[in-house]
Amino acid sequence: MIDQLHGTITAIKEKMLTLSVHGVGFGLHIAQPAQYTLNQEQLFYTYLHWHPDNGPSLYGFATELERRVFLLIIDCPKIGPSIANTILSQLSASHFLELIATANQDGLSALHGIGAKKAEQLIVELKQKVQKLLKSGDVVVEQQQSFVHWQQLQDVLTSLNYSRPEITKTTQYLADKYAQEPQPLDHLIRAALAFLSQKHT
Repeated sequence: MIDQLHGTITAIKEKMLTLSVHGVGFGLHIAQPAQYTLNQEQLFYTYLHWHPDNGPSLYGFATELERRVFLLIIDCPKIGPSIANTILSQLSASHFLELIATANQDGLSALHGIGAKKAEQLIVELKQKVQKLLKSGDVVVEQQQSFVHWQQLQDVLTSLNYSRPEITKTTQYLADKYAQEPQPLDHLIRAALAFLSQKHT
């Protein structure tokens, strides 16, 4: 298994680049190749995907987190590497985790190549996996504690017997409201209950 490659970037295309490692050129599928420059030395975390018809394809990632998120996405039924790369070409791995953690279906469905059905599928399939990933401490993301708070908030609302649509709408509302200023869990719970009480009056 090829876990990492360190070399010099010798060619950059629309969705790929060539990484020269000790005279061997590896073609890597990259989500955002434009962020790199020719002759730049770079370490890539890699994933080798085997397609029954097209054979092997090698994918490269700048961080371990990006690779972990890519692998989470392709673990969903009928969602392959091409869609995963399309997602990561439009947002960071941390932002994707935030959309899943807050069940932000609108944010996901707004991505090119991702409709409402795929967005819903991603949330259903990945919500618990993302929660487990963040709590494990195996990877560190920006504002990790904030992600954990969103997950804990949804657990609290579930324990209070609110429905999934109510919880999803509430977390989306609060995520938009506090996008620029993360809040402690107790404040999020109070704000969520206030929002839900208004919806029921």
